Amino acid sequence: MDKGVKKLFLMQLRNNGIPANAKLISAEKSMLEKRNGKYYLKSKFRKKIKVVLTGGVFDILHAGHVFTLNEAKKRGDILVVAVARDKQVRKRKRRKPVHSQDYRKMMVEFLKPVDIALIGFEDPEKMLEFVKPDMIVYGYDQPVFIKTRGIKTVKLKKHVENGKFKTNRIIKELGI
Repeated sequence: MDKGVKKLFLMQLRNNGIPANAKLISAEKSMLEKRNGKYYLKSKFRKKIKVVLTGGVFDILHAGHVFTLNEAKKRGDILVVAVARDKQVRKRKRRKPVHSQDYRKMMVEFLKPVDIALIGFEDPEKMLEFVKPDMIVYGYDQPVFIKTRGIKTVKLKKHVENGKFKTNRIIKELGI
């Protein structure tokens, strides 16, 4: 994998396009094309890296999360993690998250296998348009809720001690 391509792709995700004033060397500039005032990796360079997307709430980080992220990272060059929005957590889980979405994003991004964590979009299709992953990885206990042509979908079968590392169980045990 080309480290320069990886650097540019991550810069592109962090900034929703690489700003025109970004300090780049000429070799990096030659890998980019300008669109709407920002720069993006040319298709031929983007194809040199395999981008894996996974996601979750990550309210209380535990060994199950770390295991799943490690398994996802093994499948590509770049691991992008979508962290669920607080609003989505309340809608789906029917409880307020223990930690804010910004805190959860920061904690996930500190984990070794994660190249970049992003706050998820309300519409998962928009996240796919933004990241353009080559693969989506779901944890063993996650429902496969989106399948898209041209993007490989993987549902992990392996996990750490069935049911022991589940956020709801930990919250219940802590009495939160």
